[in-house]
Amino acid sequence: MRRLTFTADDFGLTSSVNEAVERAHRAGALDAASLMVAAPAAADAVRRARDLPTLEVGLHLVVIEGPAVLPPSRIPDLVDADGQFPSDQLRLGVNYFARPHIRRQLAAEIRAQFAAFAATGLPLSHADAHKHMHLHPTVGRLMVEIGREFGLDRVRVPAEPPGILARCSTKPGLGGHALYHWSRLLRRQVRAAGMTTTDHCFGVAWSGHMTHERITRLLAELPAGTSEIYCHPAIERDATLRALMPDYEHEAELAALLALPPYRTGGVALANQVKFPAI
Repeated sequence: MRRLTFTADDFGLTSSVNEAVERAHRAGALDAASLMVAAPAAADAVRRARDLPTLEVGLHLVVIEGPAVLPPSRIPDLVDADGQFPSDQLRLGVNYFARPHIRRQLAAEIRAQFAAFAATGLPLSHADAHKHMHLHPTVGRLMVEIGREFGLDRVRVPAEPPGILARCSTKPGLGGHALYHWSRLLRRQVRAAGMTTTDHCFGVAWSGHMTHERITRLLAELPAGTSEIYCHPAIERDATLRALMPDYEHEAELAALLALPPYRTGGVALANQVKFPAI
């Protein structure tokens, strides 16, 4: 038996994203969304989520290329004067690993983001991280340790099987293979904490391009066990989305989600986790 969850990232980034999440969930296509608690449209996302009790909402932890919860005076070595994390992944990774005073600030910010999520009153369904920064061993460890204090029991491990991608006519390359093996460290961290994750996760190689054609191909090759497909839907590419993700196909990803209900017929159970019969 195969089980699949569809998740939308960047919930709260803009009202365009929030509207897409609501439409896709009401259509029965989207199971979950990951909330950026300090993003400009976070309050709107929380309001919508409260009206969607079957939408599973988790924390989309931001420790790169996005806004922090704490003011710059509390985390001066993490963010700029506007409270924004930089986008230099390599430099951030080195600092998070090698500098104790930066790790202390990082821990404080991660705690503040979990606390901000708790303050919404929404049940914490899961956690993942913007740009998959929780694959960094320090960020992953802090997410798990601090998250457990807030009731976290499920974490996304972005483990995209290269063999499945190859059967979907996409060559993952050395980087894809390396990332898949590196994700085992996060999986061990999650399991050691007594938390759960899916067996497989899709959306890394096709990030921002999870179109109808690609989802169709993926469904035909879906492996046994539990899987997550994450995507980035929006009703329109507003100025923020164009600036942050200039090549993403947000509207096409929403269209792909809205085309999903036909796949959920013929004995397929409609639920938060969709049971697919043998293909």
